[in-house]
Amino acid sequence: MKKLVAYITTGYPEKQFTVDLALSLAEAGVDSLELGIPFSDPVADGPVIEAANLFALRNGFKMADLLEVSETIAPEIDTLWMGYFNPFYHRGIDFFLDRAVEYGVSGFIIPDLPHEEGATYRSKFDKKGVALIEFVAPTDSRARIAELVRDARKFIYMVAYAGITGAEKSESLEPIIAAVREHTDTPLYIGFGVNEKTAKEKAKGVDGVIVGSAFVRILLKENLTNTQKIDKITALARQIKELINE
Repeated sequence: MKKLVAYITTGYPEKQFTVDLALSLAEAGVDSLELGIPFSDPVADGPVIEAANLFALRNGFKMADLLEVSETIAPEIDTLWMGYFNPFYHRGIDFFLDRAVEYGVSGFIIPDLPHEEGATYRSKFDKKGVALIEFVAPTDSRARIAELVRDARKFIYMVAYAGITGAEKSESLEPIIAAVREHTDTPLYIGFGVNEKTAKEKAKGVDGVIVGSAFVRILLKENLTNTQKIDKITALARQIKELINE
């Protein structure tokens, strides 16, 4: 069965909501949850996730909120931390790795950490049994892909197109999928632009999909109550999980 990874922004609209939503997504069949760490300059993300980041920061998000949420939900759903490198560097990778092991967080997704710099931390991650997720993109050469996926853990994050999350773009992915498969058996998940309209097509040839903007777009709807937001997001998660496994 193909996997569904869901991204949500931690602390938006508030911490307990994040916990409630995460547990509901687990019940809806989401396999892994990316807890997004709010950041003021999320360079890989489009306007939807950027807006949620800024709202969370204005609402007073603190790193302690991420830790408290993770401690509660990680026993119930496979949890990853998705964030930009600055907060990890500022507090220290060792601090976050120790907390990840303590709470059961299985991996980090750091989109602005170049592969070569990430490699300097690889031994720390491997020692702790925590995955540092690798990215591949349509712009990568076959030689580059071989290097990127050689030591990949947990899954490989395939960017569906060059650009930011949430955009309505498409590129031919068969060559990159073939190149990845040539060098590793690590599961390959596709992200960027995955929603209920595109999920079935994008899931072809890969092992799972990563959905973020489609969920966060509902989070941002001011005319919905928190309960309504959770209901709509979990219903969408169920729909996408069914679509990718038809």
